[in-house]
Amino acid sequence: MALRDQILEVQTRIQAACERSGRSRQDVELIAVTKYVSLETTRAVLDEGILHIGENRWQDVKPKWEALHDRGTWHFIGHLQTNKVKDVIGKFDYIHSLDRLSLAKELDKQAAAKGLQLKCLLQVNVSGEESKYGMAPEELFDFGSEISAQMKHIHIKGLMTMAPYDVDAEAARPYFRKLRELRDLLNGRDIFPYEVKHLSMGMSGDFEVAIEEGATMIRLGSVLVKEDSHT
Repeated sequence: MALRDQILEVQTRIQAACERSGRSRQDVELIAVTKYVSLETTRAVLDEGILHIGENRWQDVKPKWEALHDRGTWHFIGHLQTNKVKDVIGKFDYIHSLDRLSLAKELDKQAAAKGLQLKCLLQVNVSGEESKYGMAPEELFDFGSEISAQMKHIHIKGLMTMAPYDVDAEAARPYFRKLRELRDLLNGRDIFPYEVKHLSMGMSGDFEVAIEEGATMIRLGSVLVKEDSHT
């Protein structure tokens, strides 16, 4: 299937999920995960009007970013090692994977040195799987309080999670619902002096359920874009 047709099919499914849940299509941002595709395919995605790009590793995204960074909004969605902060800071518009204090301190320190305000999402391991990164749900509020009190160059825009890989879409629903509830609790406690809005959740196999449960950002790779796609 050509890239344009894949995008049209996905957009139709997003619209239907929004209608089922009484949401506006404008409330859901589609992030094209391009970590497994070429520079030319990434360019084609942008040419088709998908302007949010998600990547996992700086060494993989570097040639794409250098060629295309002024054309879209770039999201770092992978695990971020503390010693790699210097590579990604100032290049990505959003960092979705803030999950520990050592990383927060390094991000804040380097952002302060560069005069930046970083837009970050807190990664929560809602499923509790040992194989997944992210803080435990019960750690979220103390972690948020620490950032709010101490790290003035980090602005928390939302929460991020991944459902278990080996469950079907409907079985993923409780994990997405839990993340929404955690965001609402976070806002209810006024931990930050602003509203934490975004829920980055839902991938190729479960994005429709994630939308029904309140996702504002969905991260789509294989269902949207393949290496040999072209317009």
